[in-house]
Amino acid sequence: MRMRSVLATATAALAAAACLTAAGPSHANGPQHNACSPYVSIDRFSDALDKTTYQGTFVGNFSALAVDRDGSLAAVSDRSALFSLDADTLAPRGVVALADENGAALDSEGLVVDRDGTRLISTEGEPAVRRYDTDGRILDRLPVPDALRVAPAGRAVSNGTFEGLTWFRGGLLASMEYALSGDTAGIVRFQTWDRGHGRFALSAQYGYRADTGLGVPEVTALPDGRLLVLERGFTSGVGNTVRLYLADPRRATDTSGVENLTGQSGVRLIKKTLLADIAACPDLGATAKQPQPNPLLDNIEAMTITGRTHGGRLNVLLASDDNQNSVQTTRFYYLRVRV
Repeated sequence: MRMRSVLATATAALAAAACLTAAGPSHANGPQHNACSPYVSIDRFSDALDKTTYQGTFVGNFSALAVDRDGSLAAVSDRSALFSLDADTLAPRGVVALADENGAALDSEGLVVDRDGTRLISTEGEPAVRRYDTDGRILDRLPVPDALRVAPAGRAVSNGTFEGLTWFRGGLLASMEYALSGDTAGIVRFQTWDRGHGRFALSAQYGYRADTGLGVPEVTALPDGRLLVLERGFTSGVGNTVRLYLADPRRATDTSGVENLTGQSGVRLIKKTLLADIAACPDLGATAKQPQPNPLLDNIEAMTITGRTHGGRLNVLLASDDNQNSVQTTRFYYLRVRV
């Protein structure tokens, strides 16, 4: 999303390339090397794509990442562009324009690559989840509960709906960024869809409590049904807060029939465990163009799992959305995560 101030499948591991900035590879069994926490370490970062263009299209504004079927990276921009990136160098290989059914530009936020190569992309303006072919043609559109629509059609706040999108239990899960009107501030809803006979049908919904002042820009499912969840906020003059959580919805209450989520008894929210505050990572020599608690930080919004290390850790790739802003940076972060 275009960030506003806020108060207070898997492939082989990505190889290092000449354009990658800072530290060398960490040791798979050395959790303290470049440690952000006991669970997360950072190998390196790359600013190689910052303020670049490809075939006349600005390369940046990244809001979601996914591993494509050929091992390349798919990266969606919230300015209606879907890029293919080289997995090793990040160099763009192609770009496809995205639009809605009327040809209008979209605020594209979430991305999943289906096994047949089609792309499922969430947008937060309505919100919506659409299926596109590889050429950017719309194939169909998933149903969305009325309450999750932006007011006055529903109870969602503008610029705060479907930010994250991931496979989940054979179907899909989309994460709202902020709470609905009538829900307690900070409790956001995760909507799921079941898949059958090639179609997606609305399924369970869960509540997730974000930290005070933070929203949920991205979510990625693990094979066992747990989730990696990014939480993020921004305070002018201070900078970004970005935290990575492990979340477990397996015992959470289906809240699709609960009109108002207020932390009431009998409603079990998704349980979460902090994996790392990214501000606690070593800065690896990074520089920031505006005040930040750690110069490594920026408006981190995209996340995907690219593989596993020999030691069993997840290789997790993050990317920031620079909002095409001179004081922000398009930056990729290479993490190793133990869950």
